Amino acid sequence: MSIIVIGLNHKSAPVEVRERVSLSRPQIIKHSPVVRDIPSLSGCAILSTCNRTEIYCNTDNIDQAIQDIMDLVAQRSGFSIEELRQYIYIFQDEEAVKHLFTVSAGLDSLVLGECQIQGQVQDAYDIALQEHLSDSIINTLFMNALTVGKRVRTETQVDRQAVSISSAAVEMAKAFFGALEGKKVLVLGAGETSELTSRHLVSNGISSIMVANRTFERAQWLAEEIGGQAVRLDHLQSFLPTADLIISSTASPKYFIEAKDLAPHIQRRQDPLLVIDIAVPRDIDPAVGDLPAVTLYDIDDLQTAVNRNKAYRAKEAIAARDIVQEELEDFLFWLDTLWVIPTIVRMRDQLEEIKEKEIRKALNRIDHPSDREIKIIEQMANGIVNQWLHTPMTNMKRLAGRRINEIDCYIQAINDLWDLKS
Repeated sequence: MSIIVIGLNHKSAPVEVRERVSLSRPQIIKHSPVVRDIPSLSGCAILSTCNRTEIYCNTDNIDQAIQDIMDLVAQRSGFSIEELRQYIYIFQDEEAVKHLFTVSAGLDSLVLGECQIQGQVQDAYDIALQEHLSDSIINTLFMNALTVGKRVRTETQVDRQAVSISSAAVEMAKAFFGALEGKKVLVLGAGETSELTSRHLVSNGISSIMVANRTFERAQWLAEEIGGQAVRLDHLQSFLPTADLIISSTASPKYFIEAKDLAPHIQRRQDPLLVIDIAVPRDIDPAVGDLPAVTLYDIDDLQTAVNRNKAYRAKEAIAARDIVQEELEDFLFWLDTLWVIPTIVRMRDQLEEIKEKEIRKALNRIDHPSDREIKIIEQMANGIVNQWLHTPMTNMKRLAGRRINEIDCYIQAINDLWDLKS
């Protein structure tokens, strides 16, 4: 019995490789019958995201299981096994368990501490259960991995500070206003950064977003995606006075907004205006920051915050790794105790057989035993068996968990001394 993981991720393979190997939920379900029929696998679960595809297995034949999985991945992706080997990593037993726990904790993610992976591990476990891919070992492995992820996010703050420019911009706005609910936002640009920023804004309570872009159709698309309003550039001046927050990320080669454009609107303004420029080259004239009631941040301000937050997450990751190690040791202890379970079962079966025989002999010596007498005899016999088994069972599990290299000798001795049948 061994746990192995065969996979690739953002650190071992470029995106053009990862996208050919990755599996969507429908694809995992589609291939489940094939995976179930692989004789070398006792249990299996498949974790596939945009940054990783990993297959976790429980097997009694490591070499054959690795070959079978490699064949399956090669056949589906179109890569040869030789091509895959330069990107694939294979971990076994303790390394495999520690890897999954580290993944679930968000410590192996592209963004340290990201919490989305917790849900992806849960999805992988749910599919494995639904499609009858997993066994008791894989089930327990993934349940413990989810516990690790939950503990890390509850007991540390490794996922609390923004570490992307778009999320940092929103966090900065929250800190400036105290809360974003009810604020009106004007987003300049409709590219990837503006899209990510807009989605962060919506998830933080913003319900009024205006999107302006050089290509109006793109502004319309983004506005529809986030439930906002598209604004034509030639109408931009009329929307400037109503905004509480302006976030700009365009590809303009010159300033998108100059101080002279904004100054007439600021003179009549009483509420503060926050302007965040996350474009390179800059979209907002630096002189805008000198206008009354206006606070201007640029990408250098955000990058400073991001770097500070990354350092904070790295510090919190130390405590997260301690949790991973603690849970790893507990899981390995449980795994080791499984070696003695068959022997314990045979011990109990043998004693149960002896107990039942002796109870019958005792009752045959009593003329017409009452229900109370029968119950007393059965309780006494059960008590003797349970008390006698308790110490050796406890010690066997303890030895298996702490001295696994010696446990085979103990098991063999017990089987020989008790003449236990396999």
